[in-house]
Amino acid sequence: MDKMETLSVKHLSELNNLELLANQVVEGFITGMHKSPFHGFSVEFSEHRLYNKGESTRHIDWKLYAKTKKLFVKRYEEETNLRCHLIIDNSASMHFPIVKNPSIENLTKITFSAIASAALIEILKRQRDAVGLSIYSDKNDYYAPAKGGERHRRMIMTQLDALLKSTKTANTDTFNILHEISEKIHRRSLVFLFTDMFQTDKSEKELFEALRHLKHNKHEVVLFHTFDGKLEFNFDFENAPKKFVDVETGEEINIYASNVKKQYKNYVENYFNDLKLKCMQYKIEYVPVDINNGFEQILISYLISRKKFL
Repeated sequence: MDKMETLSVKHLSELNNLELLANQVVEGFITGMHKSPFHGFSVEFSEHRLYNKGESTRHIDWKLYAKTKKLFVKRYEEETNLRCHLIIDNSASMHFPIVKNPSIENLTKITFSAIASAALIEILKRQRDAVGLSIYSDKNDYYAPAKGGERHRRMIMTQLDALLKSTKTANTDTFNILHEISEKIHRRSLVFLFTDMFQTDKSEKELFEALRHLKHNKHEVVLFHTFDGKLEFNFDFENAPKKFVDVETGEEINIYASNVKKQYKNYVENYFNDLKLKCMQYKIEYVPVDINNGFEQILISYLISRKKFL
């Protein structure tokens, strides 16, 4: 499936309807599913039963009623109450790269994470799963426990929509915030964390202790390591003297990108490999997510994790 082939969005001003955009992302994904091993992932009903007077009419099969003149309710194969909690790092580094004319193919890490989360919520709605949301930077900016219901879902979508327009200068405090969130999440949830894994004042070991805390109470944790592959992984900058500024500490350095590119790439590749190995050690699903490669990688990870979780 071509990346975002169903979308014709040009500028961020056209991304105002996040719910519509999320629906387009999911529909485009499902359209391509028949070519993939996940064909048939969507909830299918396996049989019908007679409608009982007084119960909700939500799942009545009206097409069958037109044929039989009797009220039947669809009985679903996957009538689960899976709880899913989305956690989004909204610190200053997640607002990289600086984008002058944002579009669906030209996003920052935070806008990518917001749209990806909205698409996940759209699929969760279709699967009738409960969803919760946490947004953090140097503090816990927002928390909503996992619930079902349209009002709750719209409240969360409003928070995600605000991320599309937000600016942030706060540092990351993933270590402390994850410990805090871990204590709040319901038992046995599917947890998705969007973060670029930049933490200025804690060691990697301490950061993974916080991630391991998320695993308690039998949570299934998926780490979406969010990055810009062109700039943050390949260090693909033009060969001219440039000033690089750490958006969280303010530290500056003047260099020619080509002079350090090889050394930089080696370091980053080793760092990514170390993250992957440590996640395996702690039984955390590690998914490197290049924001330039579309949302399919997110939705496929959800399907795999959901199947394993149930």
